[in-house]
Formats: sequence, structure tokens, C-alpha cells
Amino acid sequence: MRRFNAAGVAAVAAATALSVTPAQAHGGPRALGLDNCTATACHFDVAPGTYDVRVRLGGEAAASTSVSGETRRALLPETATAAGKPVTRSFTVNVRTPEGEPTGPDGTPGLDLALGGSAPALADIRVTPAVPRTRQIFLVGDSTVCDQPGDPYTGWGQQLPQYLRKGVSVANYADSGESTVTYLENPALFPTVQPLIRQRDLVLIQLAHNDKTTDEPTYRANLETLVAGVRARGGDPVLVTPVVRRWFNADGTLDNDTALLVNGLGVNHPAVIRSVAAAEDVPLIDLTAKTKALVESLGVEGSKAIYLYNEKRDNTHTSVHGATVYAGLVRDELLAQHLVPERQVRVG
Repeated sequence: MRRFNAAGVAAVAAATALSVTPAQAHGGPRALGLDNCTATACHFDVAPGTYDVRVRLGGEAAASTSVSGETRRALLPETATAAGKPVTRSFTVNVRTPEGEPTGPDGTPGLDLALGGSAPALADIRVTPAVPRTRQIFLVGDSTVCDQPGDPYTGWGQQLPQYLRKGVSVANYADSGESTVTYLENPALFPTVQPLIRQRDLVLIQLAHNDKTTDEPTYRANLETLVAGVRARGGDPVLVTPVVRRWFNADGTLDNDTALLVNGLGVNHPAVIRSVAAAEDVPLIDLTAKTKALVESLGVEGSKAIYLYNEKRDNTHTSVHGATVYAGLVRDELLAQHLVPERQVRVG
């Protein structure tokens, strides 16, 4: 967590002197503004739910500010502001317990935001409950998707919120180590997610990395069960093929079972997902194809920064940089397939 520069501290002090209008938030009026912030972070004592956050960034000096929250979720990308020219940005955030992985620790009650960037400056902030029918994007997945609790590990779902604007939130229920079998069986996972799904909520499903011993009929049936479970609640399922593993052939391609998620039983997970998507008329985000093309274009050396090869000799899990790039690929598909309105997608 970074500290404000001098201009940022001054901006906070000046804005704090302004009156803060109390907002109604799950049980009573609270002043959900700068009174809830220090120079490095903000804490809002709110109940689980969905909240809109409006920030005014900048100050007398040039600044550059990003916002993260809860368990290392990227909520607003680093935003540069010229001296004396603050800007306003808004986003919607999901607050829940546990706040990160569903089988992990509860985390801190309420909403926690951290201020980062090369020269952070926060001039104002307001947190208000989102309207009751605010659309959510639920994420069903494994460790390559989840809100990873500790640096340097980062799931692409952890970086996705920064690409979305006010009016849609990301509820990341991905969990490390889960397969299609365990995600359906564990009460903290799909049995918890399914009742929360409402009409028109999107549910992105990426499960394959841990289905190493799942035979093809079972894997297919589990995907069909997840799709049917989402639709039973009025939600819109989206099947996502898994991100590739960084395992190169001698010729510089990733055309091998390890890289392309073909398990020891010969089950080609991406191929089965594509087949189920076609049979069930479900939108498909072919992240396997997209990440394969990207990793191959970067080559053996260039692709190391996408994964945790340099830090952990890990060719499966992504770095912050890699997760951000992969989340951008998901964002692009949400936009291209008209799954999220253009007005709710942050492209710059």
C-alpha cells in the first residue's frame, strides 16, 4: 500500500473539511465519505451487499491513483490527473463474507479500499448502496480465476472489476483447487452461489485445471449441471475455456497436453467446453485459444512475465501483470459478444 504524495494529503485534508452528506446504508444513516479514510486507505462499516463508489481523484499537483479493495481486487486502474484538474470515476463493488475465496478466511467486515499508484491523491469519495437490481457477474472457477490472498499470486477474476464501470459488479466465487466435481459438491461453492443468482446476472464458468481425474462423461455432465443451475435462477451462463499452461514444445508452440489442458484420461477439457456451449446454446469465451495465441506470440522468454515463472517457477498461475492482461481478454469478449453494455465497460 502506497502513501499519498504531499499534494494528495493536502487534497484529502481540504476535502475532509467539506460537509459529508450522510447516506442510508443497510440499517441507518452513515457518513460514507472521507471521514472513513486515512492517507492510505478507507474503511466503511457496511453490511454485505453491493455498493456504488464515486471517487474524485487529483489535487494541486499532478497525481496518479489506483484503487483496490477487499482481498486485493483491482477496482479502478491507475488514473493520471493533471495539476489542478481532478477527475471523477465510479465503480460498483461486491461486499461479502468471506470477502475473497469462498473457502478462505472471512476477512475484515465491511468495505476496505486501498489507494495506490505512483502518486496517489484522493480529493473526495462517496459510498452508497447500489440499486436493488444492479447486475452482477458471478465467477465460478479455480485458482487461475480467484481472488488470491497473497502476492504475487493473482487470478484474472481479481483484475476484472477494474474494467467495469458503475452499474455492474463482480462477485468472484472462484476457489483454489476446485474441479467441476468439488465445485458442485462443496456447500460453500455452487450451493451458495446458485441462490444468489438473479434474472440477467452473468455467471462465467471456468473449471478444468483440477479435473485431472474426471472422465469425459462426468466432466460434460457437470458442466451441463452448472449451466442448468444458472438458468434455473434466471441467470445467463457463459462457459470459459481454461487459460493455458506455459509449457512450450521445442518448436515454440503450446500444442501439447500439459499446456492445453488434456488430462491423463485423454479428456480435452477445452474441446468438451466448446461442445457443451454449442449444444446448450451458451455463450463461449475461448480463453484457451486467446491465451495460447498471446503466450506463443510472446515466446519462451517474453511469456515468463505473464506467469510466475521468475518468482516461483510456476507455469500455471499468473502474475499481477498476467492476470490483468488475461482479464482484459475477458473484458474484450464481454464487449464483443454484447454480454455487457458498452457503457458499463472501461476500455481506456
